[in-house]
Amino acid sequence: MIYRKKDARINIIKPSVPIKQTLDEFGYPFKSKRHSITVARWQKSRTLTKYQERYVNGTCWRPCPSKLRYQFTDDNKLKISHQCCVKMKEEPLDEWAVKNNKKYTILGIMRSEGGQRENSKCLIFSGKNMKRFQPLVPVNKEWELWFVNEYKIALCDVYKPPYNFYRTGCKGCPFALNLQEELNTLEKYFPNERKQCEWIWKPVYDEYRRIGYRLKDGINHKRHQMTVEEWFAENGENAIKR
Repeated sequence: MIYRKKDARINIIKPSVPIKQTLDEFGYPFKSKRHSITVARWQKSRTLTKYQERYVNGTCWRPCPSKLRYQFTDDNKLKISHQCCVKMKEEPLDEWAVKNNKKYTILGIMRSEGGQRENSKCLIFSGKNMKRFQPLVPVNKEWELWFVNEYKIALCDVYKPPYNFYRTGCKGCPFALNLQEELNTLEKYFPNERKQCEWIWKPVYDEYRRIGYRLKDGINHKRHQMTVEEWFAENGENAIKR
């Protein structure tokens, strides 16, 4: 919002439907987009493509973790999908582009981010018309850091100490590989945001904890234990006076 006030070219685009309503209707993200798409297909039709079958059976590159294969059985009661990304980000952006007579949207994703983005292309077409332009697809983190330093690009404070977020997206998103670390940081510096994460993603967090995946059971929703250095950093001179 600060940068929006400084630069009138910046537009804040928001979804029209609340995230909890979207999640309840379409399903919750779990593990990754690839995994969520595969589970969603199975839950809807009880069928899988040959590639998806190899993912579930563990006979392909980066197969489904064994502890998550129960999600392709009736034992899984959680509705899973990647549609929150589509409904909360992609569709609002596309709708804004149409309303403002933009021929295509521009996304800043990179192949080096991994996951499904490893196969991303610079140009995305719908029929003969270009739908998306993704100019950063070929670059890596080293180039990004060089560009930021070379042209003195102002970054959001959450990328800097003491927060040191590496990537940001939807806060507390279950897709995050370092979810526990992210929640610990939010608990320390943004406790209200941390509480929101627990409310928004509760069904997934509960399941992560139940099966021992990405979140530590029983302690993640509490403040993490401080190190001696952290305690002195917070108490400063008052600690010495005591």
